[in-house]
Amino acid sequence: MSLNPRITNWQGKTVWIIGASTGIGHATAALLHARGARVIASARDARALEGFASQHPGAIGLPMDVTDTGSVKLAIDRIDALGGTDGVVYCAGHYRPMRADAMDAAELMRHLQVNYIGALNVLVPMLPRLLQRPRDSAFVSLVGSVAGYVGLPNSLAYGPTKAALIHLAQTLFLDLRPKGVGVSLINPGFVDTPLTAPNQHAMPAKISAEEAAAAIVQGWARGQFEIHFPRRFSLAMKLLALLPASWCFYLVHKVTGL
Repeated sequence: MSLNPRITNWQGKTVWIIGASTGIGHATAALLHARGARVIASARDARALEGFASQHPGAIGLPMDVTDTGSVKLAIDRIDALGGTDGVVYCAGHYRPMRADAMDAAELMRHLQVNYIGALNVLVPMLPRLLQRPRDSAFVSLVGSVAGYVGLPNSLAYGPTKAALIHLAQTLFLDLRPKGVGVSLINPGFVDTPLTAPNQHAMPAKISAEEAAAAIVQGWARGQFEIHFPRRFSLAMKLLALLPASWCFYLVHKVTGL
């Protein structure tokens, strides 16, 4: 059952991808460009965005720091001048492994600011604009993580921010879909990106950023609310979250060794 309008034709659509300098955001921006979309790529790394724009004619590199509301406003003013956007994909993310015996307040706040507050900094000014687009033409996608399903070792700083994004996306869907704005939630498992590079533990079913981008675009084509992948891993994580706490914690320790 489709919960959102199916997006199968990207010709003529403008999509703003935030967190497009590396990883899933970069791969998704490249794939949408190949499908005919006008891509506006944002991240803090201006040089990386210049490189993306030069390699993808017609794409626009728009440097922005999601934790700085002034920077967000300048970026949105530029997008307004370009005629607005049909979709916003929030893929900005920050991750450092952390456990409870080595809590770092500054790192905890950095995760919160980039992974969650940054999304709010973008959504608050953008949603009124998207609501003015023709019905069923505008959409928002938030990139969460299967780490938001259940508590995991090394995910003390990261997991709670992704759980918050999951809840945010669900509530946004309930509020916005009746008004003609699609909302989708993207929950990746392990993807080979700079974000996962610090991990020293096993990463089951790890896929490439390009495979992740293909799964995302396929999910949009199906009109899905939640796009989760790779399914052999994400479904196992969903099941884990449904188990009694004693079983869940036992299996997490058994599988991770942590």
